[in-house]
Amino acid sequence: MDTEKQFARLLLNWNSTQNDRHMPWKGEKNPYFIWLSEIILQQTRVEQGLPYFLNFKQKYPTVKELANAPEDEVMKLWQGLGYYSRARNLHETAKNIQTNFEGKFPQNFEGLIKLKGVGDYTASAIASFAFGEKKAVVDGNVIRVLARVFGIDLASDTTEGKKKFAALAQQLIDDKEPGPYNQAIMDFGAVVCCPQNPNCDTCPFQKFCVAYQQNRIEELPVKKKKIKVLDRHFNYLVIKSKDEIFIRKRTGNDIWKNLYELPMFETAKALKKDIKVAVAEYLGTNNFDITTYTKGPVQLLTHRKIHAQFIEIELQNFKKLAFSDALKIKLTTLKSYAFPKTVHFFLKLKNLV
Repeated sequence: MDTEKQFARLLLNWNSTQNDRHMPWKGEKNPYFIWLSEIILQQTRVEQGLPYFLNFKQKYPTVKELANAPEDEVMKLWQGLGYYSRARNLHETAKNIQTNFEGKFPQNFEGLIKLKGVGDYTASAIASFAFGEKKAVVDGNVIRVLARVFGIDLASDTTEGKKKFAALAQQLIDDKEPGPYNQAIMDFGAVVCCPQNPNCDTCPFQKFCVAYQQNRIEELPVKKKKIKVLDRHFNYLVIKSKDEIFIRKRTGNDIWKNLYELPMFETAKALKKDIKVAVAEYLGTNNFDITTYTKGPVQLLTHRKIHAQFIEIELQNFKKLAFSDALKIKLTTLKSYAFPKTVHFFLKLKNLV
């Protein structure tokens, strides 16, 4: 059997007879909802992203309503999903579409790829699902299926590997049903050809799957690059009175941009001794007492491991303390601000949100 010629037919047959993976965006033709779901699902498990998709869809049923929403409101709705640059790009692109495209998405891959936060995969998904364009999606699920079925041992995260998988994916896509084909191969990679313990017994490609025939399922796909993880130590100061607290907005091009947090200084290592000296240097005053320390959960990001500790302090002159980059807000309004996961964990622990 010519695997390449039969691939699309077998995949679409599996999709129509065995695929019972139901998602609210499957079969969707509205490019706004397709775009929304794809941005949310970037680097996010479906189970985690699903409630966010439904919340965004309900809160902002059109791109115009998302474009007109305050940024802090969008970031708050995104809170807990991580990779917050997605939320910023989502909001910025919505405003761009509303202002420069009269609220309508470009109707082909070439136009979609120019939108901020939209890469090859997302542009291909929107183009094929909404407009029927023959553009193959290539994500982790697709790469895994192709690597195993066709025995491709090129590293998928190298330039050569990326070109190989992109070319093969485009060669295999069905001419008449590009949208259903793309959805089918993504679903197949998620529920049959999964990373661990794939369901080879139900696989329509089993007889000519190179990885299965050669017992190389665990080896494929190949990845070359190893991500170096950097440890960072954040020291948060909990400075509050009976009804007010200090917070600040993260700016610059670091993690969690435009989210809020407590006043914080970063150290190269975990602070164990001379904590009061370090806090005094940050505050510019010695007129305080440290009451409690709380270690937050270690937060793992793609390239960073965040170690956080929360230092609660009591000030003699809370009203007079001023930060150039901090806000003094009412405790009752804390719940309306979007915080990183580790900060939100602490605030919830203390019944502040």
